[in-house]
Amino acid sequence: MADSNDSRNGAFRVIGTRPVRHDGLEKVTGRALYGADYSMPGMLHGKVLRSPHAHAFIKSINVDKALRHPGVYAVITGADFPEVKGVMAQVGELVVNTHYLSLNVMARDKVLYDGHPVAAVAATSKHVAEEALELIDVVYKELPAVMTAEEAMKPDAPILLPELRSRFIAHRTDPGSPEGPDRPSNIAAHIQFQRGDLGAGFRAADIVVEREYTTATVHQGYIEPQNALAVYSADDHVTIYCSTQGSFNVRTLTASMLGLSEGMIRVVPAEIGGGFGGKTTIYLEPLAVMLSKKSGRPVKLTMSRGEVLRATGPTSGTKMRAKMGASRDGRITAAEVWMAYEAGAFPGSPFAPGAMTTLGSYNIENLKIDSFDVVVNRPKVAAYRAPGSPASAFACETVLDELAEKCGIDPLELRLRNASHEGTPQPAGPPFKKIGYVETVVAVKNSTHYRSQLTGKYRGRGVASGFWFNGGLQSSATVNIHTDGTVSVVTGSVDIGGSRAAMAMVAAEVLGLDAGDVRPLVADTDVSGHTDVTGGSRIALATGLAVYDAAHDAVRQLKERVAKLWEKQPDEIDFIEGLFKARADGTAPMPLKLLASRLARTGGPVTGRATVNAGAVGAVGNAFATVCVDVEVDPDTGKVQILRATIAQDVGRAIHPSYVEGQMQGGFAQGIGWALNEEYVYDSRGVLRNAGLLDYRMPTCLDLPLIDAIVVEVPNPNHPLGVRGVGEVSIVPPMAAVANAIYRAVGVRMTELPISPPRLLKALLRKHGDSSETQAAAAD
Repeated sequence: MADSNDSRNGAFRVIGTRPVRHDGLEKVTGRALYGADYSMPGMLHGKVLRSPHAHAFIKSINVDKALRHPGVYAVITGADFPEVKGVMAQVGELVVNTHYLSLNVMARDKVLYDGHPVAAVAATSKHVAEEALELIDVVYKELPAVMTAEEAMKPDAPILLPELRSRFIAHRTDPGSPEGPDRPSNIAAHIQFQRGDLGAGFRAADIVVEREYTTATVHQGYIEPQNALAVYSADDHVTIYCSTQGSFNVRTLTASMLGLSEGMIRVVPAEIGGGFGGKTTIYLEPLAVMLSKKSGRPVKLTMSRGEVLRATGPTSGTKMRAKMGASRDGRITAAEVWMAYEAGAFPGSPFAPGAMTTLGSYNIENLKIDSFDVVVNRPKVAAYRAPGSPASAFACETVLDELAEKCGIDPLELRLRNASHEGTPQPAGPPFKKIGYVETVVAVKNSTHYRSQLTGKYRGRGVASGFWFNGGLQSSATVNIHTDGTVSVVTGSVDIGGSRAAMAMVAAEVLGLDAGDVRPLVADTDVSGHTDVTGGSRIALATGLAVYDAAHDAVRQLKERVAKLWEKQPDEIDFIEGLFKARADGTAPMPLKLLASRLARTGGPVTGRATVNAGAVGAVGNAFATVCVDVEVDPDTGKVQILRATIAQDVGRAIHPSYVEGQMQGGFAQGIGWALNEEYVYDSRGVLRNAGLLDYRMPTCLDLPLIDAIVVEVPNPNHPLGVRGVGEVSIVPPMAAVANAIYRAVGVRMTELPISPPRLLKALLRKHGDSSETQAAAAD
């Protein structure tokens, strides 16, 4: 179910409508090719040997027996990869440490998590490759594992990477205590935002709430596992077919890691079966390239589900403390937030975005935010929808709910009294441009859901809000005008959320065509101009802007052709809704489709081109969402049932409302899974115990109600179409809203995610003071 607070599509003819998706037929008929569908003559199959230990030295690796096994063509270990220490790769606006990337793809002298690759084999079949893995003899010296940020930050914690050094130890009770000289540390980085007078702010507060929070490691949960097929040619050129959110990312990172020129590598992006940020880096691609180089044949690798969970990047677990003060009338006077994000085995958690967004929805004069990047013996984390923001919002939005209760104020009203608006400084400093946060709160407050009565025992309603800054980055597009008046749009943006349809609609809007007259194509790295990753809610905004500019470039050229036919100047020609018209002239208008048939006689083909850097031109628009959730708790089991859910999100401008609503609902659904069930479970040795979707519990249709999506449109004034981006902020507030609803249902403030039945039941038993050993054991 969906609603909107704006007109259907305003002054637009195509934008705001709901055409049939362009890629739908191929997908529903099974003709669309995903990464694992690709095959080549003479192709070998690869398999990866992975560490059974969370932390250990590799004393020796012997691959002789594997190499002699019939059907084996190549075996690689860390010794086969070039030394890239000190090498950095520029990916979009990020600088990637290639050394750590390489160590994550293939271990050298040390393994740092359960599932860390130590060798790979290419053979005539997957079964032969698996047999060969069993013949590789690896001798380990096991080391103590450190599994959480809290453990890793202790002064006597085992050190993962001796080169990481810190002049402080940041205890959660004493953030940033000086320690003098540099010393080995598991703290990879620290960021702090501070403004105002924190002490004065808390002294001015009538009410202060302070709590500690923990969130578990969770996976993106995409259905399609990682895969890669590499062909290393005799002329040293490489072609990679893979499932990725960024083909240019794959090219840059693989080239940097293997010491190759980017121009030698062509990356062909397959259809993608989900990513949510988890397919923005590389895992199998360099292994496939090296195995192909060694064997002289194409090599394909595909992960199993267990490998995906053990060895690809989930998002960070966290330890957090949030302290906030408010006056009795609900004005927030001060806020202090301390956060430690688990990076996994190598630096690079979303500790900075978490700090930049956690209080972004609110205008707070006095604040201090500390956030730490901490390495632990888990797989290196990757992006997951608004990386860093959901966890930090869980902490602050539940404290806000408690403040509202103590002030005796409606929780949405408290948010409105402190809401960010145009000109409010963000936590990181820069002021917001035009934003629609207030509109999302008002939309939920006025919704039939929030205005309805929730009755029944053990039922509760919770609300929360979230902020995500959205991305810009670089995109390229070409718009080809065909002689029949149809158009093809070529971009390098992998489609993971309906971007093909959106690009076709943007081009159709500019060119006065129907969306069905435009064919959108996703090209490989040799065909498309440079285009950064599909992520950061940036494709409709940035690639859409490139398509918009490219279509206008095509119109400019077409005007020159009409001018030639009519013996006029191009600036005397107008183009309106698919018709070329001469000003102050009785010449009959010429439709674009008629002109297209005459291109060969007026100068030849017309192709519009454009490249953009959306961030550099200031086109990026921030995103906000507010959600409302009703729950029912079973007090005997601790199971939580979601009864009703509503999300209002400022999308700027909805290009294709159905896709926008789907993004909002999808993020909300993932947030519910994060809130109630999903977590990595490790044993005492650091081995993942739930490496499958049977035990890693994601929500199904039985766990979710229909999610009402209220599309709020506060157009981004810095984008010609008003677009902001919609793919991420919807996942930010659900966890806090669910926790707040549970409190209103059973009177327990849950501060640890997920709020699984055993965890909630244990909290209920504590609340009621029941010390029965039988019930306590049942809770465990």
